[in-house]
Amino acid sequence: MKKLLVLLFALTLVLAACGSKDSASPSSSPSGGSSAAPAKAATLKVGATAVPHAEILKFIQPKLKEQGVDLQIVEFNDYVQPNVQVNEKQLDANFFQHAPYLEQFNKDNNAKLVKVAGVHVEPMGAYSKKIKKIDELKDGATVIIPDDPTNSGRALALLEKNGLIKLKEGVGVTGTVRDITENKKNLKFKELEAAMLPRTVDEADLSVINTNFALDAKLVPTKDALLLEGKDSPYVNILVAREDNKDSDAMQKLAKALNTPEVKKFIEDTYKGEVVPAF
Repeated sequence: MKKLLVLLFALTLVLAACGSKDSASPSSSPSGGSSAAPAKAATLKVGATAVPHAEILKFIQPKLKEQGVDLQIVEFNDYVQPNVQVNEKQLDANFFQHAPYLEQFNKDNNAKLVKVAGVHVEPMGAYSKKIKKIDELKDGATVIIPDDPTNSGRALALLEKNGLIKLKEGVGVTGTVRDITENKKNLKFKELEAAMLPRTVDEADLSVINTNFALDAKLVPTKDALLLEGKDSPYVNILVAREDNKDSDAMQKLAKALNTPEVKKFIEDTYKGEVVPAF
């Protein structure tokens, strides 16, 4: 009987020990503390045009991942949908535009998108396959410029600066074709969507193209452009978000990553002066 009692007592101890092990929390540590589960990465969905914006975002993608930010890049080939989709909360942010374009979009669409950080300048240039120097531009030549208000004004300002036209005094970069007061060469202006302009270089006498689309079309602004904005251009390309998410931790990490010395070096080494850091 005693042997049976001893056996039953030993069996009870074994079962108690097993029950204690099974009921322990999976996160319990040997010292009695608990180790926190790894934090879930915050997702940022950012719209961008391919060159250089998406390329710059891809460069910082690994660093942001280390900081707990899953940067998802959505590429666009137009200037309308990236803002529309941020405004409608299909995207968290976008990176493709300068402040005057953003201001015009907000005004036209009753939107309240905001600048988060400035990153770089893309000097606008004028290109041609028909002439090699700007003074070869013939009387009555066709000049194609972007059709959106801010970039068309910017293109006209570039042409005015180089003596091809004169604009109504005071209009600056907000000028339109209707503001041309002097056109000695009787240039004929056509306006097209900015993304379409690289395709017109073979046909038009002169095409004024945003650098991101020029680069995407394998044009080299510093070599191929007959006219090119100076590096002091006020058109800084910016990271844009909404008022409700601009101050989020993930958004601020993205903004900070875009303004690092590493990104500055990447821009300088990759684009050789065709894209200029603005920080």
